[in-house]
Amino acid sequence: MRRVKSDSSLDVGLTPGPDAGAATRSSTRPVRAHHGNRHGRSERARQAVLNAADDLLTERGFAGVTIEGIAAKAGVAKQTIYRWWQSKTDILMDAYLEDAAEDLVPADHGDLERDLRGYLHQLTRFLVETDPGEVFRALIGQSLHDPDVATVFRGRCVDAQRDRDRLLIERAIERGDLSADLDVNTAVDQLVGPIYYRILVTGQAVDPDFVDALVDSFLRHAGRGSQTE
Repeated sequence: MRRVKSDSSLDVGLTPGPDAGAATRSSTRPVRAHHGNRHGRSERARQAVLNAADDLLTERGFAGVTIEGIAAKAGVAKQTIYRWWQSKTDILMDAYLEDAAEDLVPADHGDLERDLRGYLHQLTRFLVETDPGEVFRALIGQSLHDPDVATVFRGRCVDAQRDRDRLLIERAIERGDLSADLDVNTAVDQLVGPIYYRILVTGQAVDPDFVDALVDSFLRHAGRGSQTE
């Protein structure tokens, strides 16, 4: 799990490398035990590269991230990075996918309203306040003017995120809490679309009241009035 940004300052930790004054990030991204794989990849080095990539993106923006900079911050050889990834975009996608898979798992309490509120608040916080969320926003921006990045990004990141966004609706249909005739894709658009729109387009705040109103509106139209009303 990546660290959450502080409102007062940007607390950027560094993995061991040649950067002066670097501090370890072991407390913010635990390294899991790993015994290697058929590519001979070191898990500790891999994690260091992923951490370095999104640190640099946070510090310098997408254009400021380079393979050379990642290698220096991670304390690995540039040739090592190129054995594992073809570009900085590939590294950033791997970093995002790993964190999203860990931090955006929808809870299953068997209660549609509770699960929806929890997940949408979780999603908003992830997109707005965390390093992986910033990586996701940067990749969206890059995909807008790079068709090759757009194709890979949609196939790897957007599709996976869409599956997570659909999961609560699909569970509710399986339980019989929502009609089997419900258009799941439209339901997901109604719930998460306004959140993405505010974060990525208008820059308006996505506060708890806004998120709760989305859930209330969805439940009313789905024939499930909010129990809090």
